[in-house]
Amino acid sequence: MTLLNEQEYLITNDDIDPTFKDTIMANGSETLAVCYQCGTCSGACPAGRRTPYMIRRLVRKAIMGLKDEVINDDAIWMCTTCYECEERCPRDIEIVEIVKAIRNVAAHEGHMAMAHRKTGSFVAKTGHAVPINDSVKALRREIGLDELPATTHKYPQALEEVQQLVKICKFDELIGYDWNAGDIKD
Repeated sequence: MTLLNEQEYLITNDDIDPTFKDTIMANGSETLAVCYQCGTCSGACPAGRRTPYMIRRLVRKAIMGLKDEVINDDAIWMCTTCYECEERCPRDIEIVEIVKAIRNVAAHEGHMAMAHRKTGSFVAKTGHAVPINDSVKALRREIGLDELPATTHKYPQALEEVQQLVKICKFDELIGYDWNAGDIKD
């Protein structure tokens, strides 16, 4: 049997987690069940043009219940959540929600791309995901914005609250953040 790629392999009952599809659907992705694999999403995906990421294949594997294969696939972290796939889907499938639900399952089972963990580390350390350097400040001024956005850059006293939230929801544990070292645990 082929599964939308060149590699041939046999899928057995041992490969299928019958609860995976329901888990994904229960996490805000109810529309997963109505995908009929037209491929419009993959054709629209800018990440799929330059990486091995194929949203159609990911959705198909989720529908089939191939949990281990899906959550161990590094490609799930290549989606930029640009919503191109969703905007073009003829069935109005909430594809980005499916990707996020799959990532949540993967992360809670210890599978998270290092780039995402490092971004999370930056959030834990500074209260935001994107650093603001001098060139960004200059650009913001040039286009008529305040030099600093309304983040912990502008309101450093909010950092403690952000860090409390990171701890309360156990995001620090999820990404493997070491508060003493101020970085990801190795």
